[in-house]
Amino acid sequence: MASKRRTDSKSGRRRTTRPAEPAFARRPSGSVLTNPEAAQDYEKLAEQYPDEREELLLEAADSWNDAGEHEQAIALYERLLTPEEGACTEPDLVDAYRITALWDAGRDEEATAGAADFRRRHPRHAGAWTFLAEAFEAQHETETAAEWYTAGVTHALGAGSAVTVDAVEANVQSYDVETLLTGRHRVRRLLGEPHDDWDDVADALHERRASALLGRVRPLDELHDPLRLKRLEEHGPDLLEQELGAALEHGSPENPAARAGLRATCVLYWPRDEFAGLLERWPEATEAYGDDHAEHLRKVERTLREISDDGGTQLAVGRATVQDLEAYATAHGGSPDAPGTRSAYAAELARTGRAEAWPPPRNGPCWCDSGRKYKKCCGNPAVA
Repeated sequence: MASKRRTDSKSGRRRTTRPAEPAFARRPSGSVLTNPEAAQDYEKLAEQYPDEREELLLEAADSWNDAGEHEQAIALYERLLTPEEGACTEPDLVDAYRITALWDAGRDEEATAGAADFRRRHPRHAGAWTFLAEAFEAQHETETAAEWYTAGVTHALGAGSAVTVDAVEANVQSYDVETLLTGRHRVRRLLGEPHDDWDDVADALHERRASALLGRVRPLDELHDPLRLKRLEEHGPDLLEQELGAALEHGSPENPAARAGLRATCVLYWPRDEFAGLLERWPEATEAYGDDHAEHLRKVERTLREISDDGGTQLAVGRATVQDLEAYATAHGGSPDAPGTRSAYAAELARTGRAEAWPPPRNGPCWCDSGRKYKKCCGNPAVA
Protein backbone atom coordinates (compact mmCIF):
# COMPACT_ATOMS: atom_id res chain seq x y z
CA MET A 1 0.00 0.00 0.00
CA ALA A 2 1.46 3.34 -1.02
CA SER A 3 1.15 5.81 1.81
CA LYS A 4 0.24 9.45 1.36
CA ARG A 5 2.95 11.79 2.51
CA ARG A 6 1.86 13.09 5.87
CA THR A 7 1.55 16.75 6.68
CA ASP A 8 1.34 18.50 9.99
CA SER A 9 -2.10 19.79 9.17
CA LYS A 10 -3.51 16.31 8.98
CA SER A 11 -1.40 14.38 11.43
CA GLY A 12 -1.88 16.80 14.25
CA ARG A 13 1.70 16.20 15.32
CA ARG A 14 2.95 19.08 17.45
CA ARG A 15 6.32 20.48 16.59
CA THR A 16 8.70 22.02 19.06
CA THR A 17 11.56 24.47 18.88
CA ARG A 18 14.97 22.87 19.03
CA PRO A 19 18.48 24.31 19.21
CA ALA A 20 20.48 25.25 16.15
CA GLU A 21 21.24 22.37 13.80
CA PRO A 22 25.03 22.04 13.74
CA ALA A 23 25.03 18.94 11.54
CA PHE A 24 23.32 20.87 8.78
CA ALA A 25 25.32 24.02 9.36
CA ARG A 26 28.52 22.20 8.43
CA ARG A 27 27.20 21.48 4.96
CA PRO A 28 28.71 23.63 2.18
CA SER A 29 26.63 26.71 1.45
CA GLY A 30 23.98 26.06 -1.18
CA SER A 31 24.41 22.28 -1.13
CA VAL A 32 21.32 20.09 -1.20
CA LEU A 33 21.00 17.19 1.19
CA THR A 34 19.88 13.84 -0.16
CA ASN A 35 17.17 12.14 1.82
CA PRO A 36 19.55 9.56 3.34
CA GLU A 37 21.97 12.35 4.35
CA ALA A 38 19.14 14.26 5.99
CA ALA A 39 17.99 11.12 7.82
CA GLN A 40 21.48 10.46 9.14
CA ASP A 41 21.86 14.06 10.29
CA TYR A 42 18.53 13.94 12.13
CA GLU A 43 19.59 10.74 13.90
CA LYS A 44 22.83 12.38 15.01
CA LEU A 45 20.92 15.41 16.25
CA ALA A 46 18.63 13.12 18.25
CA GLU A 47 21.69 11.94 20.18
CA GLN A 48 22.87 15.50 20.77
CA TYR A 49 19.50 16.86 21.86
CA PRO A 50 17.67 14.17 23.88
CA ASP A 51 14.87 16.57 24.80
CA GLU A 52 13.99 16.75 21.09
CA ARG A 53 14.64 13.07 20.41
CA GLU A 54 11.10 12.10 19.39
CA GLU A 55 10.66 14.94 16.92
CA LEU A 56 14.10 14.43 15.38
CA LEU A 57 13.68 10.68 14.97
CA LEU A 58 10.31 11.27 13.29
CA GLU A 59 12.03 13.69 10.91
CA ALA A 60 14.65 11.03 10.24
CA ALA A 61 11.97 8.41 9.55
CA ASP A 62 10.28 10.83 7.14
CA SER A 63 13.53 11.21 5.24
CA TRP A 64 14.14 7.44 5.12
CA ASN A 65 10.62 6.95 3.78
CA ASP A 66 11.21 9.62 1.13
CA ALA A 67 14.37 7.77 0.13
CA GLY A 68 12.42 4.52 -0.23
CA GLU A 69 14.33 3.03 2.71
CA HIS A 70 11.20 1.87 4.51
CA GLU A 71 12.96 -0.68 6.70
CA GLN A 72 15.09 2.10 8.17
CA ALA A 73 11.96 4.12 8.89
CA ILE A 74 10.22 1.13 10.49
CA ALA A 75 13.19 0.60 12.77
CA LEU A 76 12.95 4.19 14.02
CA TYR A 77 9.20 3.96 14.62
CA GLU A 78 9.72 0.74 16.58
CA ARG A 79 12.46 2.40 18.64
CA LEU A 80 10.05 5.18 19.57
CA LEU A 81 7.37 2.64 20.52
CA THR A 82 9.72 0.55 22.68
CA PRO A 83 9.25 1.34 26.40
CA GLU A 84 12.94 0.75 27.08
CA GLU A 85 13.77 3.52 24.62
CA GLY A 86 11.54 5.98 26.43
CA ALA A 87 7.82 6.43 25.85
CA CYS A 88 6.87 8.75 22.99
CA THR A 89 4.21 11.40 23.51
CA GLU A 90 1.88 10.23 20.70
CA PRO A 91 2.25 6.45 20.38
CA ASP A 92 -0.96 5.98 18.38
CA LEU A 93 0.20 8.42 15.74
CA VAL A 94 3.67 6.85 15.57
CA ASP A 95 2.04 3.43 15.26
CA ALA A 96 -0.05 4.70 12.34
CA TYR A 97 3.17 5.80 10.65
CA ARG A 98 4.73 2.40 11.36
CA ILE A 99 1.78 0.47 9.93
CA THR A 100 1.84 2.41 6.67
CA ALA A 101 5.62 1.97 6.40
CA LEU A 102 5.09 -1.79 6.77
CA TRP A 103 2.74 -1.70 3.78
CA ASP A 104 5.28 0.35 1.83
CA ALA A 105 7.95 -2.23 2.65
CA GLY A 106 5.75 -5.04 1.30
CA ARG A 107 5.16 -6.54 4.75
CA ASP A 108 1.41 -6.73 4.18
CA GLU A 109 0.53 -9.37 6.78
CA GLU A 110 2.30 -7.45 9.55
CA ALA A 111 0.67 -4.21 8.44
CA THR A 112 -2.81 -5.77 8.41
CA ALA A 113 -2.21 -7.22 11.87
CA GLY A 114 -0.95 -3.85 13.07
CA ALA A 115 -4.08 -2.11 11.75
CA ALA A 116 -6.27 -4.67 13.53
CA ASP A 117 -4.36 -4.12 16.78
CA PHE A 118 -4.74 -0.37 16.34
CA ARG A 119 -8.53 -0.67 16.11
CA ARG A 120 -8.74 -3.02 19.08
CA ARG A 121 -7.03 -0.40 21.26
CA HIS A 122 -9.79 2.12 20.45
CA PRO A 123 -7.40 5.10 20.28
CA ARG A 124 -8.86 8.61 20.34
CA HIS A 125 -6.13 10.34 18.30
CA ALA A 126 -8.01 11.78 15.31
CA GLY A 127 -4.83 12.43 13.34
CA ALA A 128 -3.80 8.77 13.57
CA TRP A 129 -7.20 7.62 12.30
CA THR A 130 -6.98 10.15 9.47
CA PHE A 131 -3.55 8.97 8.39
CA LEU A 132 -4.58 5.32 8.15
CA ALA A 133 -7.94 6.11 6.52
CA GLU A 134 -6.14 8.16 3.87
CA ALA A 135 -3.72 5.31 3.30
CA PHE A 136 -6.62 2.96 2.50
CA GLU A 137 -8.17 5.64 0.29
CA ALA A 138 -4.94 6.16 -1.63
CA GLN A 139 -4.90 2.41 -2.37
CA HIS A 140 -8.50 2.72 -3.68
CA GLU A 141 -9.81 0.55 -0.86
CA THR A 142 -12.72 2.95 -0.68
CA GLU A 143 -15.15 0.93 1.45
CA THR A 144 -12.44 0.22 4.02
CA ALA A 145 -11.45 3.90 4.03
CA ALA A 146 -15.08 4.86 4.72
CA GLU A 147 -15.14 2.50 7.70
CA TRP A 148 -11.93 4.00 9.08
CA TYR A 149 -13.10 7.59 8.65
CA THR A 150 -16.36 6.73 10.44
CA ALA A 151 -14.59 4.86 13.25
CA GLY A 152 -12.14 7.74 13.63
CA VAL A 153 -14.93 10.28 14.17
CA THR A 154 -16.65 7.99 16.68
CA HIS A 155 -13.49 7.38 18.70
CA ALA A 156 -12.28 10.99 18.60
CA LEU A 157 -15.59 12.43 19.82
CA GLY A 158 -16.47 9.50 22.06
CA ALA A 159 -18.92 6.67 21.47
CA GLY A 160 -22.48 7.88 21.78
CA SER A 161 -21.56 11.54 21.39
CA ALA A 162 -23.68 13.60 19.05
CA VAL A 163 -21.87 14.54 15.84
CA THR A 164 -22.80 18.18 15.35
CA VAL A 165 -21.03 21.27 14.08
CA ASP A 166 -20.77 22.68 17.58
CA ALA A 167 -19.44 19.40 19.01
CA VAL A 168 -16.72 19.23 16.37
CA GLU A 169 -15.67 22.84 16.78
CA ALA A 170 -15.56 22.49 20.58
CA ASN A 171 -13.36 19.40 20.42
CA VAL A 172 -9.66 19.83 21.17
CA GLN A 173 -8.93 17.93 17.92
CA SER A 174 -11.44 19.93 15.89
CA TYR A 175 -9.27 20.30 12.78
CA ASP A 176 -8.54 16.58 12.53
CA VAL A 177 -12.13 15.59 13.32
CA GLU A 178 -13.30 17.89 10.55
CA THR A 179 -10.73 16.28 8.23
CA LEU A 180 -12.15 12.85 9.11
CA LEU A 181 -15.69 14.02 8.32
CA THR A 182 -14.55 15.58 5.06
CA GLY A 183 -12.73 12.39 4.06
CA ARG A 184 -15.78 10.34 4.96
CA HIS A 185 -17.96 12.61 2.81
CA ARG A 186 -15.52 12.21 -0.10
CA VAL A 187 -15.36 8.40 -0.08
CA ARG A 188 -19.10 8.02 0.51
CA ARG A 189 -19.65 10.21 -2.55
CA LEU A 190 -17.37 7.88 -4.51
CA LEU A 191 -19.33 4.89 -3.26
CA GLY A 192 -22.65 6.47 -4.24
CA GLU A 193 -23.94 6.40 -0.67
CA PRO A 194 -26.89 8.65 0.19
CA HIS A 195 -26.20 11.86 2.08
CA ASP A 196 -26.59 11.36 5.84
CA ASP A 197 -26.54 13.56 8.95
CA TRP A 198 -22.76 13.38 9.28
CA ASP A 199 -22.39 14.50 5.67
CA ASP A 200 -24.61 17.48 6.53
CA VAL A 201 -22.20 18.33 9.37
CA ALA A 202 -19.24 18.08 6.98
CA ASP A 203 -21.05 20.42 4.56
CA ALA A 204 -21.78 22.96 7.30
CA LEU A 205 -18.22 22.91 8.60
CA HIS A 206 -16.89 23.35 5.08
CA GLU A 207 -19.16 26.31 4.49
CA ARG A 208 -18.01 27.95 7.73
CA ARG A 209 -14.38 27.44 6.82
CA ALA A 210 -14.68 28.66 3.23
CA SER A 211 -12.86 31.94 2.68
CA ALA A 212 -13.64 34.89 0.46
CA LEU A 213 -10.89 33.73 -1.91
CA LEU A 214 -13.29 33.05 -4.78
CA GLY A 215 -16.23 35.11 -3.63
CA ARG A 216 -18.40 31.98 -3.39
CA VAL A 217 -18.51 28.64 -1.62
CA ARG A 218 -18.20 25.46 -3.65
CA PRO A 219 -20.21 22.77 -1.84
CA LEU A 220 -18.53 19.52 -0.91
CA ASP A 221 -20.83 17.59 -3.24
CA GLU A 222 -19.32 19.56 -6.11
CA LEU A 223 -15.74 19.27 -4.85
CA HIS A 224 -16.17 15.53 -4.26
CA ASP A 225 -17.95 14.76 -7.51
CA PRO A 226 -16.46 11.40 -8.65
CA LEU A 227 -15.82 12.65 -12.18
CA ARG A 228 -14.02 15.73 -10.86
CA LEU A 229 -11.91 13.63 -8.49
CA LYS A 230 -10.94 11.36 -11.36
CA ARG A 231 -9.92 14.33 -13.50
CA LEU A 232 -7.99 15.78 -10.55
CA GLU A 233 -6.14 12.48 -10.13
CA GLU A 234 -5.28 12.43 -13.83
CA HIS A 235 -4.42 16.11 -14.30
CA GLY A 236 -3.47 17.17 -10.78
CA PRO A 237 -2.66 20.83 -10.09
CA ASP A 238 -3.35 21.92 -13.68
CA LEU A 239 -7.05 21.18 -13.29
CA LEU A 240 -7.25 22.93 -9.93
CA GLU A 241 -5.53 26.03 -11.31
CA GLN A 242 -7.99 26.11 -14.22
CA GLU A 243 -10.91 25.88 -11.77
CA LEU A 244 -9.51 28.61 -9.55
CA GLY A 245 -8.88 30.87 -12.51
CA ALA A 246 -12.36 30.31 -13.89
CA ALA A 247 -13.97 30.95 -10.52
CA LEU A 248 -11.98 34.13 -10.01
CA GLU A 249 -12.97 35.40 -13.44
CA HIS A 250 -16.57 34.53 -12.67
CA GLY A 251 -16.37 36.53 -9.46
CA SER A 252 -15.21 39.70 -11.23
CA PRO A 253 -15.57 39.36 -15.02
CA GLU A 254 -14.98 43.05 -15.63
CA ASN A 255 -11.57 42.90 -13.96
CA PRO A 256 -8.51 42.75 -16.27
CA ALA A 257 -6.36 41.07 -13.64
CA ALA A 258 -8.92 38.30 -13.25
CA ARG A 259 -9.00 37.67 -16.99
CA ALA A 260 -5.20 37.67 -17.14
CA GLY A 261 -5.07 34.41 -15.19
CA LEU A 262 -3.22 33.39 -12.03
CA ARG A 263 0.50 33.07 -11.48
CA ALA A 264 -0.22 32.00 -7.93
CA THR A 265 -3.28 31.34 -5.83
CA CYS A 266 -3.24 34.13 -3.26
CA VAL A 267 -5.17 34.41 0.00
CA LEU A 268 -5.51 37.85 1.55
CA TYR A 269 -4.11 38.46 5.03
CA TRP A 270 -5.12 41.63 6.87
CA PRO A 271 -2.65 42.77 9.57
CA ARG A 272 -4.31 43.67 12.86
CA ASP A 273 -4.60 47.44 12.27
CA GLU A 274 -5.72 46.94 8.68
CA PHE A 275 -8.23 44.32 9.80
CA ALA A 276 -9.78 46.79 12.23
CA GLY A 277 -9.84 49.48 9.53
CA LEU A 278 -11.45 47.11 7.01
CA LEU A 279 -14.30 46.21 9.37
CA GLU A 280 -14.78 49.82 10.42
CA ARG A 281 -15.03 50.95 6.80
CA TRP A 282 -17.04 47.98 5.51
CA PRO A 283 -18.78 46.15 8.39
CA GLU A 284 -20.26 43.63 5.97
CA ALA A 285 -16.76 42.21 5.50
CA THR A 286 -17.33 40.31 8.74
CA GLU A 287 -19.32 37.83 6.65
CA ALA A 288 -16.08 36.86 4.89
CA TYR A 289 -13.49 37.44 7.63
CA GLY A 290 -15.35 37.35 10.95
CA ASP A 291 -14.72 39.94 13.64
CA ASP A 292 -11.80 38.29 15.47
CA HIS A 293 -8.27 38.82 14.16
CA ALA A 294 -6.86 35.64 15.69
CA GLU A 295 -9.56 33.61 13.95
CA HIS A 296 -8.77 35.46 10.71
CA LEU A 297 -5.16 34.21 10.95
CA ARG A 298 -6.32 30.64 11.52
CA LYS A 299 -8.73 30.92 8.60
CA VAL A 300 -6.00 32.07 6.21
CA GLU A 301 -3.79 29.13 7.20
CA ARG A 302 -6.66 26.62 6.98
CA THR A 303 -7.69 27.89 3.55
CA LEU A 304 -4.18 27.50 2.18
CA ARG A 305 -3.85 24.01 3.64
CA GLU A 306 -7.18 22.95 2.15
CA ILE A 307 -6.19 24.23 -1.31
CA SER A 308 -2.84 22.48 -0.97
CA ASP A 309 -4.50 19.22 0.12
CA ASP A 310 -6.75 19.48 -2.95
CA GLY A 311 -3.71 19.61 -5.25
CA GLY A 312 -3.08 23.35 -5.40
CA THR A 313 0.44 24.61 -6.06
CA GLN A 314 2.08 28.06 -6.20
CA LEU A 315 0.21 29.29 -3.15
CA ALA A 316 0.77 32.69 -1.60
CA VAL A 317 -0.29 35.07 1.17
CA GLY A 318 -1.04 38.65 0.15
CA ARG A 319 -0.64 41.32 2.85
CA ALA A 320 -3.65 43.55 2.28
CA THR A 321 -4.20 47.18 3.24
CA VAL A 322 -7.37 49.25 3.07
CA GLN A 323 -5.62 52.02 1.12
CA ASP A 324 -4.21 49.58 -1.42
CA LEU A 325 -7.58 47.86 -1.89
CA GLU A 326 -9.30 51.22 -2.44
CA ALA A 327 -6.66 52.24 -4.97
CA TYR A 328 -7.03 48.94 -6.80
CA ALA A 329 -10.83 49.26 -6.88
CA THR A 330 -10.59 52.84 -8.20
CA ALA A 331 -8.14 51.83 -10.93
CA HIS A 332 -10.19 48.86 -12.11
CA GLY A 333 -13.72 50.11 -11.52
CA GLY A 334 -14.76 47.65 -8.83
CA SER A 335 -16.22 48.18 -5.39
CA PRO A 336 -13.88 47.57 -2.42
CA ASP A 337 -16.64 45.88 -0.43
CA ALA A 338 -17.36 43.32 -3.17
CA PRO A 339 -15.92 39.81 -2.67
CA GLY A 340 -15.03 39.64 -6.37
CA THR A 341 -12.96 42.82 -6.11
CA ARG A 342 -11.07 41.49 -3.09
CA SER A 343 -10.43 38.23 -4.93
CA ALA A 344 -9.11 40.09 -7.96
CA TYR A 345 -6.98 42.29 -5.68
CA ALA A 346 -5.44 39.13 -4.20
CA ALA A 347 -4.69 37.87 -7.71
CA GLU A 348 -3.07 41.22 -8.57
CA LEU A 349 -0.80 40.99 -5.51
CA ALA A 350 0.36 37.57 -6.67
CA ARG A 351 0.72 38.63 -10.31
CA THR A 352 2.87 41.63 -9.45
CA GLY A 353 5.12 39.79 -6.99
CA ARG A 354 3.68 41.47 -3.88
CA ALA A 355 2.65 38.25 -2.18
CA GLU A 356 4.70 35.88 -0.02
CA ALA A 357 5.04 32.25 -1.11
CA TRP A 358 3.31 29.76 1.17
CA PRO A 359 4.28 27.76 3.13
CA PRO A 360 7.38 29.48 4.45
CA PRO A 361 10.29 27.31 5.69
CA ARG A 362 9.39 25.61 8.98
CA ASN A 363 12.22 27.40 10.75
CA GLY A 364 11.67 30.66 8.85
CA PRO A 365 9.63 33.67 9.98
CA CYS A 366 5.88 33.18 9.97
CA TRP A 367 3.91 34.89 7.21
CA CYS A 368 1.84 36.81 9.80
CA ASP A 369 4.81 38.93 10.96
CA SER A 370 4.58 37.71 14.56
CA GLY A 371 8.36 37.38 14.73
CA ARG A 372 8.06 33.69 15.63
CA LYS A 373 9.10 30.72 13.53
CA TYR A 374 6.38 29.42 11.23
CA LYS A 375 6.36 25.98 12.90
CA LYS A 376 5.73 27.65 16.28
CA CYS A 377 3.14 30.10 14.99
CA CYS A 378 0.55 29.66 12.20
CA GLY A 379 2.30 26.47 11.04
CA ASN A 380 1.67 24.78 14.37
CA PRO A 381 -1.27 22.37 13.84
CA ALA A 382 -2.34 22.90 17.44
CA VAL A 383 -3.00 26.54 16.56
CA ALA A 384 -4.57 26.09 13.12
